[in-house]
Amino acid sequence: MDISLFSVTLLIGTGFIAGIINTLAGGGSNLTLPALMIMGLPADIANSTNRVAVFMQAIVAISGFKKADKIESNDILPVVLPTLVGGVIGSLFASHLPAELLKPLLLVAMLSMTFIMLVKPNAIAPASDAKTYKIQEKPIAIVTLFIAGLYGGFVQAGVGFILIAAIAGTLRYDLIRTNALKMICTLGFTSLSLFIFIWQDQILWIAGLVLGIGSMLGSYVAVKFALKAQPSTLKWFLFIMTLFGSAAALLL
Repeated sequence: MDISLFSVTLLIGTGFIAGIINTLAGGGSNLTLPALMIMGLPADIANSTNRVAVFMQAIVAISGFKKADKIESNDILPVVLPTLVGGVIGSLFASHLPAELLKPLLLVAMLSMTFIMLVKPNAIAPASDAKTYKIQEKPIAIVTLFIAGLYGGFVQAGVGFILIAAIAGTLRYDLIRTNALKMICTLGFTSLSLFIFIWQDQILWIAGLVLGIGSMLGSYVAVKFALKAQPSTLKWFLFIMTLFGSAAALLL
């Protein structure tokens, strides 16, 4: 990969947009993965390198949500643990298998979310005063979180949609708290993925760090926006992103 003004500008700009999308919804990697491949990275190296930016943006998002007291601390471990188990398995597969194997899962998840949000929006985006559940009360959440971790460890792109379906759809958190827990889950399985990809020597660090700078800026802006936006605005943003994400999954 040649480091030029064009490549740096492309990566920072793409990272910024992806940081906003990933923090508020999901699917930002549908932008960053093609950007890395445009720079000349093979698909497997782009997939691995992208995790550096995801890791960096997750730290910024979690910090922002924590300062605003939007993180349910008692629920972190039971929510994150299934995604970590899935993330380890997915990352190991990612080192040897083509990412297209799990592409149908992402597409089905996003199309399902789009349909549900059209006919029953509160199913995916509950009201702020909705009754929430512990993960022990909703065993299906464990399965969904494991699948999210498996997919996230494998390819990352669009995993936010599956996490939102698990956290908001089954445990009934509002979108702000859902996104906060989503980013903690993302940080967890991305950390494990990075360890495995570093071990396999599959990361181009300069590209990943440049992309990460843009992603961190986007994540910072997204948290500020989420804390001030109306719940209906966040619902519409999520809905639009599911449409774009579904289109990207079909095309990529």
